[in-house]
Amino acid sequence: MAAPPLSFARRVAGASSPAAAAHSSSRSRHLRPRLLPSKRWSGVVRMGAAVGGGQGGGEEEETRQAKEMAAARRRWETLIREQKIKTLTPREAGYTFKLTDKVLLDVRPSNERQKAWVKGSTWIPVFDVDTSSDVNGLSKKAFSFVMGGWWSGSSTMSFNKNFVQQVQEKFSKDTDIILVCQKGLRSIAASEQLYNAGFENLFWVQGGLEAAEEEDFEREGSQPFKLAGIGGVSEFFGWTDQQRAQAVKEGWGYRLLFTGRLVGAIVLADALFIGAQSIGPLLQQLQSH
Repeated sequence: MAAPPLSFARRVAGASSPAAAAHSSSRSRHLRPRLLPSKRWSGVVRMGAAVGGGQGGGEEEETRQAKEMAAARRRWETLIREQKIKTLTPREAGYTFKLTDKVLLDVRPSNERQKAWVKGSTWIPVFDVDTSSDVNGLSKKAFSFVMGGWWSGSSTMSFNKNFVQQVQEKFSKDTDIILVCQKGLRSIAASEQLYNAGFENLFWVQGGLEAAEEEDFEREGSQPFKLAGIGGVSEFFGWTDQQRAQAVKEGWGYRLLFTGRLVGAIVLADALFIGAQSIGPLLQQLQSH
């Protein structure tokens, strides 16, 4: 790991002067549009709405979610702007975790954590894979699969209602905690929860581990950080944006692996089609005898 940039040392240490605060506020306003969530993160936003306030009844689902999203976004923007939650890039977070006694709290679900994690990090998921087997749980899983889970590998998630309690059991409220997830959205919602619970020194990793380079953290696990959040058919054939970016770095050997899988799938589909066509006449012959 290279020497840490000097520009963030004072911010990481928690020092704050009027000039530094003004600079940080300006920086937060500049970064906000690409840091905070879009409509497709409705699950995270629903959690954020539950953290920050009530929700009306009798509204259409999309309208309600849009209002929750806007409210959560405003709260998160305020927390960042007022430096109640401080912002770090993945590289800054890596330097800080390595060179200080700050805690790195990984709030990702288990299916992402088991692929890649930062060595020495603490894992407490704010969402985790829904393992319920009742009728309601199974119907949600089936709906999620049909609506794109088969392609993206996304799983049905359940909110960890004991998240704050579990963090409180491990850390005092004056502990310096760096929160990270895969893309930065669940971790900002988790940061809000901890702030509301009285935690004083919170750092949010913008962009999450997907924005990190391999040299930013000491990794454990079988996958690069950038690939820990993908799955499904799109991952199997290498058709995700993350894998295309990885292929540029890895070269032709990486691309040939997925090309081989695609060719194999085509050959298998062709064999099944030919086999299905042959079964019809064979059955007719058996019936005639």
